[in-house]
Amino acid sequence: MGLITGLLTLPLAPARGALWIAEQVQVEAERQMDEPTQVRAELARLEAAFERGELDEEEFERREDELLDRLEAPS
Repeated sequence: MGLITGLLTLPLAPARGALWIAEQVQVEAERQMDEPTQVRAELARLEAAFERGELDEEEFERREDELLDRLEAPS
């Protein structure tokens, strides 16, 4: 980027910075969603909530099936 181009696009710098941050957040969120350890941790939290009586059996099974599907999905 040349000096003139840099000066002319300087007002766009905050928008470019915000876009870069948004992209980094998206990459990290996708990485965490794909990690089997995250899914297993969520399964453990779900089971603990069920044992404490915070979820009924139907809700527990529905959410457990969703998590197991994510765990079994090909990467």
